Amino acid sequence: MEPHDIEALTARIGRSHLRQRLGLEGDHEVFVLNRPGAHFFYPENWYSVHGFIRHSLRLSGLYERAQRNARALRLRHNRLVLPGLPDAFRGFRILHLSDLHLDMDPRNADAIRVGVQGLDYDLCVLTGDYRVKTFGPFAEVLRAMAALRRNLKAPIYAILGNHDTLRLVPGLEAMGIRVLLNETVRIERDGQALYLAGIDDAHYYRVHNIDKAAAGIPEGAVSILLSHTPEIYRHAAHSGFDLLLCGHTHGGQICLPGGFPLIWDARCPRRLAAGPWRHGNLIGYTSVGAGTSVVNARLNCPPEIALHELQSG
Repeated sequence: MEPHDIEALTARIGRSHLRQRLGLEGDHEVFVLNRPGAHFFYPENWYSVHGFIRHSLRLSGLYERAQRNARALRLRHNRLVLPGLPDAFRGFRILHLSDLHLDMDPRNADAIRVGVQGLDYDLCVLTGDYRVKTFGPFAEVLRAMAALRRNLKAPIYAILGNHDTLRLVPGLEAMGIRVLLNETVRIERDGQALYLAGIDDAHYYRVHNIDKAAAGIPEGAVSILLSHTPEIYRHAAHSGFDLLLCGHTHGGQICLPGGFPLIWDARCPRRLAAGPWRHGNLIGYTSVGAGTSVVNARLNCPPEIALHELQSG
C-alpha cells in the first residue's frame, strides 16, 4: 500500500487494528498448525491436503464432474422477514455474493460475472474471500474483480475474509466497492433508514470488533451485520442485530448426497453451515459461496448467487 493509503486506513480503523492485520498476514505460516480457530490444522495452507483431495477425486472418476459443478451457479431467492422493517424497505432486494475466489479458475470467474448480469436488486453485499491463497500477490484478483464490477450495480459494500489482505482495500474502493472494517453505514430510502454494519475477519485473523461496528446504530433501528463467518452468531444476536449475512463455509463444498457436509471449517452448529437459519431473534443466512477453495471441485453442493428480499414481520 502507498503511504497515503496507510494513513487513510489508520484514520478509519486505528493503528492497532492496522498493525495487527498486516502483522498477522505476514505470519500466515504459523497458522498451518496450532492456530486459534475451528480445527487443529488449516487446510488452505496445507498443500499436501490439496493434492490428496484431487488425487482421490481422480481415482473415483469424479474430478471432471466436480470441476464442472464448480461453474454451475444457482440463483437462490431468499425471503427475509424482519420485524420492525420500515415500510420503505418492504421488497428491498440484496444481492449477496460470498467466497468468490476469483483467481482459482478463470472459467469460474466468468460464470460468476455472467450470473450476476441483469439481476434486479437495490444493494449488493460481498462477504469476503476474493482470492484463493491466504498470502502472496493479489493483482490478478483485482483484475478479475474489476471485470465483475462492470456487471454489478451500486451501491456495493464488502468485508474482508480470511483469504484476503488489507492491501486489497484501496483497490476495491477505487472501483466503488466500499469495504466495511468494523464500520457501519446508514442506508436511506424515502426518508427512512436501516443500518448496515461490517466486521473484519473473525475466523482467521480475529480482528473483528462488533462493539465498534454497532456503536453508531440507534436503539430499535433495523440492522444488518456482514460477517465472513457465521461463528459470531451468538455475539451478533446479543448485540441486537436483526440479520446476519455471511459465508466462509462453502456449505462443505464436497458433500455427501443430500448436501450433507463432512466439514465446514467453522465453530458453529451444522445448521448454520448453509442457507437460512435462526438463533433467538437473529435471522441469518450463510451463503455456500460462488467460488471454490482448496480444490476447484464441488459435489452435492452447487455454488450460488443469493438474492434476498426483505419483508416486514
